[in-house]
Amino acid sequence: MAANYWVSTQRLHWQFSKTELQDILQQLENEDPALAQQYPLLDRRLLSIFYNQQLGKLAKRMSVRQQALATAQVYMRRFYIKVDVRNTNPYLILTTALYLACKMEEKPEHIRVVVEYARNLWPDFIPSDVARLGECEFYLISEMNSQLIVHHPYRTLNELQSRLDLVQDDVLMAWSIINDHYLTDLPLLFAPHVIAIAAIFLALTLKQTSGGQQAAGNVAAYLTDHKQAIRDGSSIVASNDKSPEKRIATFVKWLAEGEVDLQAVADSMQEIISLYDVWDRYSEKTCKDQISHVVKARGLDK
Repeated sequence: MAANYWVSTQRLHWQFSKTELQDILQQLENEDPALAQQYPLLDRRLLSIFYNQQLGKLAKRMSVRQQALATAQVYMRRFYIKVDVRNTNPYLILTTALYLACKMEEKPEHIRVVVEYARNLWPDFIPSDVARLGECEFYLISEMNSQLIVHHPYRTLNELQSRLDLVQDDVLMAWSIINDHYLTDLPLLFAPHVIAIAAIFLALTLKQTSGGQQAAGNVAAYLTDHKQAIRDGSSIVASNDKSPEKRIATFVKWLAEGEVDLQAVADSMQEIISLYDVWDRYSEKTCKDQISHVVKARGLDK
């Protein structure tokens, strides 16, 4: 894997501004208005939760580690800004994405084994012919322009653990938040280190501050409104002998001394909090029924 994110294809070709990404998605929607009208889709985040759950089921059966699973999620997100989901069989796409991710993360699985596991989970949607998975693999690689290396936030989290005096609970919660960010467009919007920092801040505030998500949202708003105050060394909390508050103070001090884009951190936090709000409306059955209807109605399960 290329060690330098700053010269990677991820940064050069797969990082967009919010406006750019919205334009890409709208253009994709406008390519076939009749199809979009005939098969309206749920909120992208709800579908992402569903895809993630299905990927998780397959990954568990294959004993795939989290990094390969995360890479597969990024592949799907990249692919689906190039191709309308209504023109695909998402079950075949997510199976192929995981198969390809395992290769790229140097944990390859035999194609027949992958197909067998996937057919056990979704027999109506995964063809028995392994050649179909091979064809889909080339389809994904082509749409991603063979740019397959993915940099993840986990590395930054591990590097900052000792520097910020994070305890194991902090790290575990931040790790979980990083896992959740793959259900949003954040991997296409911000650098991995920004995501890791946002996850750490959320882990500290969600766990240590009363009010849960509302408190974390207030912290994100503070970052947005008081960027210069933080740069000048101000803190949202006073460091004292209480360990949780001290860790937050250490974190804010580190932010003040660094060159991190605070607006990007705040935007990332808000997006993750928004995901948790949307999650309350999630129904696996609703997503499953909608996807099944589109795939079968268009004959994409053949």
